[in-house]
Amino acid sequence: MNVMDALNSRFTCRTFKPEPVDRNTIYTVLEGALRAPSWANTQPWEIFVASGSALQRLREAYLGNFSKNVPVNPDISRPQEWPPALKERTQELGRKRFNALGIDRNDEQGRRALTELNFKFFGAPTVIFLCMDRTLTAWSMFDLGLLAQSIMLAAAQYGLGTATAVQMAAYPDLIRAELGVPPELAIVIGIALGYIDYEHPQNKFRSPRRPISEVVRFIDL
Repeated sequence: MNVMDALNSRFTCRTFKPEPVDRNTIYTVLEGALRAPSWANTQPWEIFVASGSALQRLREAYLGNFSKNVPVNPDISRPQEWPPALKERTQELGRKRFNALGIDRNDEQGRRALTELNFKFFGAPTVIFLCMDRTLTAWSMFDLGLLAQSIMLAAAQYGLGTATAVQMAAYPDLIRAELGVPPELAIVIGIALGYIDYEHPQNKFRSPRRPISEVVRFIDL
């Protein structure tokens, strides 16, 4: 698989097969992804990989919080408001996903079940948590974004699906307790990793993309 194939085939996998991913494969994916660039080669990332019993305990703890409506408390604050165009795209995504899955906008139970999948880590056998020192700024978070994309593209090379979601970092205290993440590290995001269940309706949906003509401005003076 070349890079363009990986870019075009990658999507957010929201249902994984239970089959575990071999440790050597995960190691190879991460080793390749660590070639990602960073500001002045700072390489600000720290990575924690959860699988097996540790991930199952974490999943159960997350679901416990979700069932009790415990407010999420991620280390990195979520936006309080989106600019109008961005807000419309998120709303469009929701409408199209609900429609593809046959969930009515007034079906609160169906919508909650869909949200719950985030707190189940989409059933993935492995979750990769990306962390950085709390004293760092958004510039270093940009570097973590480069690392995250590298992980997802490398995973595609090995026939693996991924899902990057802020909700997987929604309860950092639970992650710290289970994985031993030190308090000086902010838990930025989680990446679910595993083999894709292509038959599940969740994985048949593809989110739309803005056309290049709308996004890119070529200036040639």
